Amino acid sequence: MENSSRHSSTVTDNNPRTLRVGSWNIGTLTGNSIELVKILKKRKINIACIQETKWLGTNTKDVDGLKLWFSRKSRSRNGEGILVDRDLRDQVVEIRRVDDRVMTINLVLGGITLNVINAYAPQAGLDKEDKRRFWEDLDKVVRGIPLTEKLLIGGDFNGHIGSFSNRYDDIHGSFDFGDRGEGGVSLLDFVNAFELVTASSSFQKREQHLVTFRSVMAKTQIDYLLLQKGDRGLCKDFKVIPSENISTQHKLVDMDLEIRKKKKKKRVQYDQPRIRWGGMTGGKAQEIRMKLVGMGAWGSSGDTNSMWARTAGCIREAAREVLGVSKGCTSRHQGDW
Repeated sequence: MENSSRHSSTVTDNNPRTLRVGSWNIGTLTGNSIELVKILKKRKINIACIQETKWLGTNTKDVDGLKLWFSRKSRSRNGEGILVDRDLRDQVVEIRRVDDRVMTINLVLGGITLNVINAYAPQAGLDKEDKRRFWEDLDKVVRGIPLTEKLLIGGDFNGHIGSFSNRYDDIHGSFDFGDRGEGGVSLLDFVNAFELVTASSSFQKREQHLVTFRSVMAKTQIDYLLLQKGDRGLCKDFKVIPSENISTQHKLVDMDLEIRKKKKKKRVQYDQPRIRWGGMTGGKAQEIRMKLVGMGAWGSSGDTNSMWARTAGCIREAAREVLGVSKGCTSRHQGDW
């Protein structure tokens, strides 16, 4: 886990910003890092989840102004990374590399805490134990994110959710591609459990802007961007970009998400009713004085503390009766006190 210095955001209530998030299985970063960054800059992508980096180790690297966090602890796996552009790199406050298949970064944008998770699911032919461990790790990471924080997930899930929603009507917009497979069922069950949605299913697109993997033998959709169900209205667009290539059969996917600063609710304090001392006049003061005499406020005895407590109590009681009290709901503004 790493920490970075906090940086104030320029996001305001009147000037929301659009955050463009992408995901791409690039095959390898070796020899491709500069070309990758050029494409991300051209497409104005702020944050990119990338899979199959092939760079061994857990490290951070500056790539032509963008900051890359990558992880590949084992040569038997292909690794992954997250790239953040120049404007946001200093707003990353935490990085967590769970393993070579799940990593997350945490950013603060205009008072909003945003968690971005990169996920790289095992391929269909791999051991079931690897798949179980992947979903357990991803499940644990998401459960650890407070409900008050925002969540985005990008990755290669190696599963087909298909073009029909069937029993997933609430999270599937029926705008995806192909037929559903076993991996797609696992993904939809995960999405449903955490009240997420797939961005791709919310927008009607032509086939070329839905297919994320294309080869001589097949074309399908296995790369996804997920967001919280409550933020579906903030997602302004999703698309696959078929024209960009980096020696890979996977295509770049991205979505535009509107980020607004949280509006602070006015803090209201509920106090005990207060005496309206502002209503004191000469006549009221004389009335209070007469009441105090009748209460015997000046005839108390004992030590100094007990005498003062008795007299002060009498003063408050007489003032309440003569001057009245407030309603008891206050903020910093003192109203008619």
